[in-house]
Amino acid sequence: MQRALAALLLFSCAVTLPAAGTSTAATVNWQRIVQERLPEYGHRNWIVIADSAYPAQSKPGIETIVADTDQMTVLRGVMSILSHAKHVTPIVYLDQELQFLDDKESPGIEVYRQQINGLMMGKPPQQLLHEQIIAKLDQVSQTFRVLIIKTNMTLPYTSVFLQLDCAYWGPDSEKRLRDRMAKAQK
Repeated sequence: MQRALAALLLFSCAVTLPAAGTSTAATVNWQRIVQERLPEYGHRNWIVIADSAYPAQSKPGIETIVADTDQMTVLRGVMSILSHAKHVTPIVYLDQELQFLDDKESPGIEVYRQQINGLMMGKPPQQLLHEQIIAKLDQVSQTFRVLIIKTNMTLPYTSVFLQLDCAYWGPDSEKRLRDRMAKAQK
């Protein structure tokens, strides 16, 4: 009897626990997760709003959660949360393949591109090949954390990659600082 109860308990735990590094829609609220992680995150962390076919990456620095909603809702929500952050701002990456898709192959892709452009907070997205962005995430996750939010989007090459950057210290400020340091060392 005790063995049967122990086996039943073990089986129920195995069935209800998500895989390591992954959470299901039934166990998480993606907005709460983003709001909880954001104070910890700084420049060099990433947030990805992914399509439904995005692969589960296995690096320990990558956390994947599943949002049971459409990508635009998640992207609008994440961009809104980031717009209120004082410490970080997103550098947006899109798959380069996206610009070569058309409505004939992927019905709805033209409307999607228009919607995406309206959400970029005035920041033109950088474009890289999909495999290059995934390789970037793989490399960065060795040192920094990456949050992937999978949505129910079913259009190809529509994942939006947000590399967090410092909101109060930009590249121009960094260049001036490095120039002063170089002059001081001469």
